Amino acid sequence: MNGNHHPTVCETRLRVRYAETDQMGVVYHANHFIWFEVGRVELLRQLGFSYRDMEQNDACFIAVVDARCRYKAPVRYDDEVIVRTQLKNVRESVIHFGYELLRAGDGELLAEGETTHIVTDEKMKARSLPGKYLTVFRDAAGK
Repeated sequence: MNGNHHPTVCETRLRVRYAETDQMGVVYHANHFIWFEVGRVELLRQLGFSYRDMEQNDACFIAVVDARCRYKAPVRYDDEVIVRTQLKNVRESVIHFGYELLRAGDGELLAEGETTHIVTDEKMKARSLPGKYLTVFRDAAGK
């Protein structure tokens, strides 16, 4: 039966740089979205693809149309953060990623989020995801 296996999860580690914090010594909220992108790029790499190849070889771009983050706990300078990324859902022209940010030291959930992307061509016109990506992404999403 299709859809009964677990989604592929990519874990990426990063260490909080001083420049990523605000005056209170806490990571500035917008940086979480940068970390989501780091996780997304690494998940695609783990699946055997790169943004660059998708764009250059297949004229296939995935543009963010919605981004959300729920902040659970403060993240501070020099914390080691695990970005846990997975494909939540994939349709012909829409891709949905999910994220968790965890503190490496104690596993505390720092934030969770999601991004929704539409597949476009180089002129930002909606298009379908090429089959070679669709098959692998759906498998990775556990669908």
